Amino acid sequence: MAINKNRLEAFSDGVLAIIITIMVLEIKIPHNSEWSALQSLIPFLISYLMSFLFIGIYWGNHHHLIYSLKTVTSGIIWANLNLLFWLSLIPIATGWMGENNFASNTILVYAILLLISGIAFVILQKAVEKNTHDLAAFKIAFKNLNRKGLVSIVGYSLAVIFAYISPLVSGILLFVMAIMWIVPDKSIEKALKS
Repeated sequence: MAINKNRLEAFSDGVLAIIITIMVLEIKIPHNSEWSALQSLIPFLISYLMSFLFIGIYWGNHHHLIYSLKTVTSGIIWANLNLLFWLSLIPIATGWMGENNFASNTILVYAILLLISGIAFVILQKAVEKNTHDLAAFKIAFKNLNRKGLVSIVGYSLAVIFAYISPLVSGILLFVMAIMWIVPDKSIEKALKS
């Protein structure tokens, strides 16, 4: 029995929406109306913004990846669940980072979590690549995605290393990885039109 890729995508969309909801609910509402009360929220808002950006990027790239599928296999289902599991831990790391003003340990855990999520996305990408249409345009598209996946794993690994050396450099590396993926690769869309 084949599973419809729309069901896989809808399930994933639901999980990602819940992850974002959990993150925003972790932000504590000030108990007074003074502007100074918002100042204590700045670390929480920055960590929330970062994580919202990452979850949004994963959502957009996941959509493009699943769109290229010909069939959904059990391998794809498990690879997808693996990715969603690691992404579901982001609210914990986000809250911990905001609560502790970006202390080195919190940035380390956050960077490790993003590294594992990046690896999980590459695993899903490889599973999808095996079950996509056999067109030359898709081979080019996945070659581009594989290159970006490798670069991001290296970037996340460097962010892990720099978490103790320079938390700022670690944060910049994470931001650079986000920028690299912020616009999903158009080569999959072009391949689908071929």
